[in-house]
Amino acid sequence: MSASLDLVDVDSLLSEEELDVRAAARRFADERLRPSLPEWFESASIPARELAKELGALGFLGMHLTGYGCAGLGPVAYGLACLEIEAADSGMRSLVSVQGSLAMYAIWKYGSDEQKNEWLPRMSAGAAIGCFGLTEPDFGSNPAGMRTNAHRDGEDWVLNGSKMWITNGSVADVAVVWARTDDGVRGFVVPTSTPGFSAPEIKQKMSLRASVTSELVLEDVRLPAAAMLPEARGLSGPLGCLNEARFGIIFGALGAARDCLETTVAYAGERIVFDKPLSAYQLTQAKLADMAVELNKGMLLAVHLGRLKEKGTLRPEQVSAGKLNNVRESIAIARECRTILAANGISGEYPIMRHANNLESVLTYEGTSEVHQLVIGQALTGESAFR
Repeated sequence: MSASLDLVDVDSLLSEEELDVRAAARRFADERLRPSLPEWFESASIPARELAKELGALGFLGMHLTGYGCAGLGPVAYGLACLEIEAADSGMRSLVSVQGSLAMYAIWKYGSDEQKNEWLPRMSAGAAIGCFGLTEPDFGSNPAGMRTNAHRDGEDWVLNGSKMWITNGSVADVAVVWARTDDGVRGFVVPTSTPGFSAPEIKQKMSLRASVTSELVLEDVRLPAAAMLPEARGLSGPLGCLNEARFGIIFGALGAARDCLETTVAYAGERIVFDKPLSAYQLTQAKLADMAVELNKGMLLAVHLGRLKEKGTLRPEQVSAGKLNNVRESIAIARECRTILAANGISGEYPIMRHANNLESVLTYEGTSEVHQLVIGQALTGESAFR
């Protein structure tokens, strides 16, 4: 955050390495992403492969993983990189987190040595793009109901089904696909060149337009036995991956909120209303103060959860608390900032409405607010309200 927004000196909680990572991510966002984002958002098209290679060269893909060319950085450094990239655009952060915290993490955590050696070095370099196939057209919050299935045919597996709302799907070289088998839910590493696999891109999005979003269609996709992720059995596998990605969102959403607030503070200082700056009015200052307090509270929560993750003590309900609070507050900040910019708030000249539109997706993907409320509720009461 800029010094004026860092009300509680969050920077003093960060190490020199974490500050360096944040600065590198901010430079990339400022120099490479921001100049093109209005055009990418307008056209709903991004140079995904080019960006992946650039992100890989900077070490931002799978940066919190170890080995296989990954940077092996700590959780807070990873979170700060997500924050700076999402301060440019949530779609850009989605590319990074789906690659590193879903597709790469699934292979890194649950894969065989052969799967890791084949895919992770190329994915960390951005030479290969991955996607993560869990959500289905009729099963989002309830992945246990998935219809995608895999059955044995001799030594092979044959997969049939479809997945929906899959980031990176149409440009991916490899898909981690979760399917129902006679032995429960299992994960499969699926090269997207496999016959029977297709990934039509989803068009007419009003949110995350600077991102590739696709359907995955599997029609008698035949895979060798070695394609299964050997260490993932049941829903604990994909849910473990989601917890990794949700952690990045805890930081990332605050980046969008910060960019909105920085833009709004600058705008209010320049906008003259009734012969004085808009920022000189009490109502405006009250809005700015409330938003800055929530942004700083969210940062303190994010860094604290990052420290728990460093120690290996971070629990799923704590991730849910972070995702629920920080995304909810970030979208509230974006909406409030829009009121201060008034009509200019909807213009592509400013990033406010783009961030607000994007955060509508962030609010519901990788666990809706309601799902996270129930996760927290179960931790508080010991009772599951999911069924």
